[in-house]
Amino acid sequence: MTTLRDAPEGVKGAGRRAVANWGALTAGRRMLPDYLICGAQRSGTTSLHRVLARHPDVTPPAFHKGVHFFDSAAHYARGLDWYRGHFPVRMLADRRARTGQARTGESSPYYVFHPLAPGRIARDLPAARLVVLLRDPVERAWSAHKQETGRGFETEPFERALELEDERLDGEVERIRRDPLYQSFHHQHHAYRRRGHYAEQIERLTGAVGADRVLVLEAEELFTPGTDGWARLLDHIGLAAWDPGPMPRANARPSGALPATVREELATYFQPHDEQLARLLERDPTWRR
Repeated sequence: MTTLRDAPEGVKGAGRRAVANWGALTAGRRMLPDYLICGAQRSGTTSLHRVLARHPDVTPPAFHKGVHFFDSAAHYARGLDWYRGHFPVRMLADRRARTGQARTGESSPYYVFHPLAPGRIARDLPAARLVVLLRDPVERAWSAHKQETGRGFETEPFERALELEDERLDGEVERIRRDPLYQSFHHQHHAYRRRGHYAEQIERLTGAVGADRVLVLEAEELFTPGTDGWARLLDHIGLAAWDPGPMPRANARPSGALPATVREELATYFQPHDEQLARLLERDPTWRR
């Protein structure tokens, strides 16, 4: 069966614009997200969004996995009614929900990394529950490079991109903080190492919204059969128990293996950040066990 996500990009783009324009006019009758999947990039956020969208009490936004409201300067400047316009009409969603009380949410994996997103979320969505998925930062960096290359946002080979990262990102966070209308291409697309500084990002997020609103899961806890990650997730975002069946990983990009020397260098680089994460979570991450 053909779905919206399978439509040609031009069709999807026109659909997104139409939904946003009509939605803004009817914002007062629409839902705001009950949950946000905030990242991390290349950790299974797309898969999680698609599985949650099948839950009988969830009505996802039309045409969008993520609206990118809190991490896009242009989108955030359009205001909360524009954002709300992407989500379902409350009355219609509740009618379709199994329990009569629908939930909705979105997934934008840049939220956890963008320096202004946590504060914006805290201000505009004071009740939403947040989910952060983590993955071995070495594998995440390698996977991110494949994605950025495939999308045309990266032209350098992986090792050269790692060498250029500090130069590319120099001063970008400070500029974002000084100028909320500034959108940093390098910060969004070329932070292969820095997006793996998980503890710093989680602490910034929980500091803004409160630790009780943030659930941190490792991808292995969610996608490996027999683990309790799925039950913890549903409980966190207030959804009834439901068996999603097999949960395949979306957006996988096959390629050659990461060279052993690069893997070793990155594992050494991330060790202190993984130790910081272990102290924060009070457990060793699965990739360090």
